[in-house]
Amino acid sequence: MFSENLKVLRKQKGFSQEELAARLHVARQTISKWEKNLSVPDAVTLIRLAEILEVSVSELLGEKIEDENVTSDVATQLSRINEQLAIKNRRSHRIWKIIGIILATIILVNIFIAIIFSIQYLDNGTQNNQPVVTDETIIVDE
Repeated sequence: MFSENLKVLRKQKGFSQEELAARLHVARQTISKWEKNLSVPDAVTLIRLAEILEVSVSELLGEKIEDENVTSDVATQLSRINEQLAIKNRRSHRIWKIIGIILATIILVNIFIAIIFSIQYLDNGTQNNQPVVTDETIIVDE
């Protein structure tokens, strides 16, 4: 039971065997042997181990602690949410890109039309230096 409890508690706290070994000042292989039930720690080390894992010694040595997959369930849900947000962001970026392209096209077409009409106006203004004759009769008093 100790070996299984140690492994479950270590993983719940997010420690690797190496990190736990460093905190206890033992070799990583020692932690591995404890988890494989090949050896057990002495009383002083057992107390320090319980303190690091924030459990009592009796919990560490007692009945099997269930490995709650809550963290893996939460991680799975978070990964799904993350994927959905990524899809939504990609859609949003595409929509804004399309809107930007449409607006840029409208602006360029308006500029093009304005340039064409201004060129025609300038051409008409330079070619028509002659007076404009209309159908109206002008009466001059003599």
